Amino acid sequence: MDDTDVPQVAIGDVPTDFDDAVILLDVREDDEWQRGHAPGAQHIPMGDIPARLAEIDTEAQLYVVCHAGGRSQRVAQYLARNGYDPVNVTGGMLAWAGAGRPVVTDGGGAGTV
Repeated sequence: MDDTDVPQVAIGDVPTDFDDAVILLDVREDDEWQRGHAPGAQHIPMGDIPARLAEIDTEAQLYVVCHAGGRSQRVAQYLARNGYDPVNVTGGMLAWAGAGRPVVTDGGGAGTV
């Protein structure tokens, strides 16, 4: 991956409701996702992104998040080179949880980051 510039956004500027038009793409590993994630986020681990590009809507407003912001930056650069218009969430899920935003498990219970 190269140094393709992608927009960065602080957690305060990330929506909290996600749907077909606004996607929070969580690129953390399965075990991280299972411990806790943002409600409504879409999960595709970083290593699976190239094989699963078709699952990501090119028309959606796309926010990319990981644990602290490094992996999501690399994924956002990759997506930008492949026709997407992603925004990297600086601070990642650490910032999400630190801002008091909800973190849930797949079962709907309280999760951790």
